Amino acid sequence: MSVRVQVEDFDIGAEVRALTAGHADIGAVVTFTGTVRGESGGKPLSRMTLEHYPGMTEREIARIEAEAHTRWPLQASLIIHRVGTLRPGDNIVLVVTASAHRHAAFAAAEFLMDYLKTRAPFWKKEEDAGGAGAWVDARESDDHATRRWQGATGKG
Repeated sequence: MSVRVQVEDFDIGAEVRALTAGHADIGAVVTFTGTVRGESGGKPLSRMTLEHYPGMTEREIARIEAEAHTRWPLQASLIIHRVGTLRPGDNIVLVVTASAHRHAAFAAAEFLMDYLKTRAPFWKKEEDAGGAGAWVDARESDDHATRRWQGATGKG
């Protein structure tokens, strides 16, 4: 299990190779990479600023990751979330799950992303080309996605 919150970009291939090195028991690796879109709400986006509460953010993400390991038989996992100012096309988040079988790896990755979107303490501000910006509120669709995991054990 590994969690990192960082300003620097990440190399998806290098991260997957490092996570799976020496694991002959892995039969499935699922990756999800979130990137900054060039628009938001139908308006062009010039940049996004992500802020977090150092220490608390890492602890909460580690808690979510540990929960995924209790729900599914994972051999390894990795979560990297960037903070700072990002531009359209930049990487924001990387979630990697590795398991003996694909079902567990897919479900765990989806679970982790749903919880990252709704429970991890990040604050996001989007700005247009003129510099006007607004803090982004949580979306009901993200909360709905997270609720489906409540009470589900996932084992298998």
